[in-house]
Amino acid sequence: MKISVIGTGYVGLVSGTCFSETGITTYCVDINENKINGLNKGIVPIYEPGLERMILKNVEKQRLFFTTNLSESLKDCDVVFIAVGTPPDEDGSADLKHVLSVAHEIGKSIDHYVVIVTKSTVPVGTAKKVKHAVQEEIEKRGVKIEFDIASNPEFLKEGDAIDDFLKPDRIVIGIDSDKAESTMRKLYKPFLLNNHPIIFMDIPSAELTKYAANSMLATKISFMNDIANLCELVGADVNNVRRGIGSDTRIGNKFIYPGAGYGGSCFPKDVKALIKTSDENNYSLEILKAVERVNNYQKSVLFSKLNNHYNGNLKGKNIALWGLSFKPNTDDMRDAPSLVIIDKLTKAGANVTAYDPVAMDESKRRIGNKINYAKDQYEALVDADALLLVTEWSEFRIPNFKVVEKLMKNKLIIDGRNIFDPKEMKELGFTYYSIGRKIINY
Repeated sequence: MKISVIGTGYVGLVSGTCFSETGITTYCVDINENKINGLNKGIVPIYEPGLERMILKNVEKQRLFFTTNLSESLKDCDVVFIAVGTPPDEDGSADLKHVLSVAHEIGKSIDHYVVIVTKSTVPVGTAKKVKHAVQEEIEKRGVKIEFDIASNPEFLKEGDAIDDFLKPDRIVIGIDSDKAESTMRKLYKPFLLNNHPIIFMDIPSAELTKYAANSMLATKISFMNDIANLCELVGADVNNVRRGIGSDTRIGNKFIYPGAGYGGSCFPKDVKALIKTSDENNYSLEILKAVERVNNYQKSVLFSKLNNHYNGNLKGKNIALWGLSFKPNTDDMRDAPSLVIIDKLTKAGANVTAYDPVAMDESKRRIGNKINYAKDQYEALVDADALLLVTEWSEFRIPNFKVVEKLMKNKLIIDGRNIFDPKEMKELGFTYYSIGRKIINY
């Protein structure tokens, strides 16, 4: 088989590379010439563990190609994936201009039967719009070309995307014809042979499934953050509560870790888009609206703890930040809690020095020299009045606290991911705040 993946962002690049890993000839297409030229030279524009090695291997084996020529990529193509961005519009809805632009280009170029698949996260009804755009261009050409539309949402976790693609919990495919189902079964045959579940359904259900899945996970996170904040007020320990409820198989122990709020490219955008879809259909998703409010509040919790500790006077204080990306093993800072924290700290007159293993270039691209950047986690601590732990990178988990103590001006740690032990922090003489856990007193 030959497939074309339009868009070399996170979803398109990972998906195209992983398809090529299964032996499928894959063309990845993007209008950004610099990005395509870089990929052809082995320069990968995103950080994802294992991705660069896999790209280089499949390019060498001539299964994976990068091009700016969409029309060329569609020659003898069986399936074409639309994997371009769907950024949130000002009203929270998904912006479909890139998706529909690609659909029009496909309609101008196809000359044989293909299955056109939306891989981008798109609201219910997008497949109909894509079908109309493709058909409109075909009719302008005065030809008759058969094609089908399908929806195949992705469920990739940044930092674990390759395993998620090659060893999926489930593969969801929305189709409306037997021919499309047959083609998609052939494409995913390697996954069927390995007994990974493929769920075929109608297209609207497939489109909604992705939003519902991400919104459910976001709901679990915000629920635990709400409970954590209550724990602090009543003297409970959220870790005990988490273990207590996580042992219930109906609830499970995933996505119930409190923290500084969720970010990234999916949860914030998808929650907003699902709320917008609901409002457009005259129904209010009250739970999700509360989820969004709780998450926005949670991103300010670390700043509030610091500000309260210093009685509202942060002017001139030196604050160290460990972690900038919204989660470990990625350089993605979209809607990251660190951005909210940095904004509040700088507005309060604090001096911020940050360290992140991979996201500092991304931070410089986003906010420039608004803060200082350290060469390692310890350099960030020099003369610091406080350390704020924002992202739970592995290298932050067991620091040398003797070095930490020596470098910091004030022994204050605010742990936004609960990775340190409050009892140990007390014994070491640190003032220590975390999320939903009380300070141990002797």
